[in-house]
Amino acid sequence: MTHHHAHAGDHPEAPYLELLARGAPAEAYDSPALIARADGAGPDTLADLDSMRRLALRVRADLEGRRRREAELSALFETAHDLAGLRDLDAVLRAIVQRARSLLRTEVAYLSLNDPAAGDTYMRVTEGSVAARFQQLRLGMGEGLGGLVAQTARPYVTSSYFDDERFQHTSAIDTGVRDEGLVAILGVPLMLGSTGSTVIGVLFAADRHPRVFAREEIALLGSFAAHAAVAIDTANLLAETRSALAELERANATIRDHSAVLERASEAHDRLTELVLRGGGVHDVAEAVSEVLAGTVEFADADSPHTAVLRLSGTDGHAMRHGDDWLAGVSAGGELLGALVLHGHPGLDPVDRRTLERAAMVTSLLLLARRSAGEAEQRVRGELLDDLLDAPGRDRQVLRERAARLHADLDAPHVVLAARIDGPVPTPAARRTADRRRIGSAAAYLAATRHGLASTRDGGTVLLLPLGPGDTPAETARQTAKQLGGALREPVTVGASGAVAAPALTPGAVAAAYAESRRCLEALRLLGRTGEGAAAQELGFLGLLLADTQDIHGFVERTIGSVVAYDKKRGTALVRTLDAYFANGMSPARTKEHLHVHVNTVAQRLERIGRLLGPDWQTPARALEIQLALRLHVAGPATRP
Repeated sequence: MTHHHAHAGDHPEAPYLELLARGAPAEAYDSPALIARADGAGPDTLADLDSMRRLALRVRADLEGRRRREAELSALFETAHDLAGLRDLDAVLRAIVQRARSLLRTEVAYLSLNDPAAGDTYMRVTEGSVAARFQQLRLGMGEGLGGLVAQTARPYVTSSYFDDERFQHTSAIDTGVRDEGLVAILGVPLMLGSTGSTVIGVLFAADRHPRVFAREEIALLGSFAAHAAVAIDTANLLAETRSALAELERANATIRDHSAVLERASEAHDRLTELVLRGGGVHDVAEAVSEVLAGTVEFADADSPHTAVLRLSGTDGHAMRHGDDWLAGVSAGGELLGALVLHGHPGLDPVDRRTLERAAMVTSLLLLARRSAGEAEQRVRGELLDDLLDAPGRDRQVLRERAARLHADLDAPHVVLAARIDGPVPTPAARRTADRRRIGSAAAYLAATRHGLASTRDGGTVLLLPLGPGDTPAETARQTAKQLGGALREPVTVGASGAVAAPALTPGAVAAAYAESRRCLEALRLLGRTGEGAAAQELGFLGLLLADTQDIHGFVERTIGSVVAYDKKRGTALVRTLDAYFANGMSPARTKEHLHVHVNTVAQRLERIGRLLGPDWQTPARALEIQLALRLHVAGPATRP
């Protein structure tokens, strides 16, 4: 401690520099001398400290002044920037009043404007005000401190409003000022005109306690008032200019609008004609009309809410307004196929409305043409698949050519899928017919997008889909069940055959694969797995029984292949242990007797088997499959992996 004060004595300015650095209040500058006196410092040290204190306080005052001027200049610059980009007069005036209140550190600031029509003055913006009556105050011309400012076009200040007799007090003003609790008020004029002679309002800063406003503060508020006057003048000029422009615009509007509408109608006619001639689609029509009408046009299908609105209203082909949209029905033969929806044009010209209606009519023609073409292609795809199923002796090259026209490659691997809607049982005959038609249509669309074939038969549908690299029949069945179920919004069950290497080379294999997929479909229904997709090979030994191929090797590999491979690699006896375990009623004690090994050895082997086959290997269903696989594995070398 002693060393610190000796050091302070050597450098008496040090504590004051620290106080300046952290922006301490003025009273804190007495502390160094008080501490030195308490430590017994001599008169010279105390004199030095006092000299340093006065110097530091001068520097502090200078810094405060600079900071204040910086803030003032910054606020004035921001205000000028607001004026340069004037969009909203209220926002600019509010910013000016807020900055004035902040920089003058007053509790309230407000701006009043003269209303020549009413012959009085009203509050335009208030900041910091809490009294509703004050905020809504209207004063007669010449009343109150503001009246004096307006009359003389000079600033006026009062440190105690109610004791000041220089201006005309009225009960309305005094009540408002008393409600707000104002005592000290400064008012500066808002001046307009080339000579700055017209007072249009007053900018005020006020406190709820006595206060003397410095000359610099009066000048600063005057600067803000000048900016406010410029803002008001600019806004008035803009309003006058806009009004004049609006008059000119209205004079030309009728001719221009009429001409533009006719041009749009002509352009729409040309665009729609071109679209029809080059075989455009529904969305091409929507895009063309969007551009012509400078809005957003979309096609809504038959199930959309927009189409439902048209169905309820029965508009007879005329466009109707719905909220801010316009709807035009797309219909053919009394059937509502969808709607064209125009967004962003609530006030649509009658000629433009007819353009939208004409576009809807063109859309209905395109939809009918597409429907006819789709039905024809669906029929051709169905006929080709029927020939593969029913007439396997057909010429292979002819089959290939027919498939190529449908973008199908019958020399690539395919899978045959049998699909059916699994709705309520029993199902009425009419419902069954409708279901067949619906699933047939959905399957035909899926086949077209996947470059495959589809046909309706046996109460459901049959698909021949290509298998891409890495695709499996089981995964394809699951995807198909999901896609058809999603399209029809009902559970669709799908059974898959094994892979058919090249349908064009072995057309007879397609019929056999279809029979296998049908058996898989029935198995899924019997297992209670309706709404799912699966292949025969993943239904365990049930799949083995269903499949014509009798894929014993594949079944053994899928079921216990990991255990067989482990034994082969490490020379262990897991398969033998597994066989003994099941032969001895799944009892570890009897198994160790059978194998003549320690019970811990049996436990370790069973734990290893569990890791290889999965934790559910001892459940009844899995145990049954594993035992069947063991029997097939030990039956002979032909079945071993």
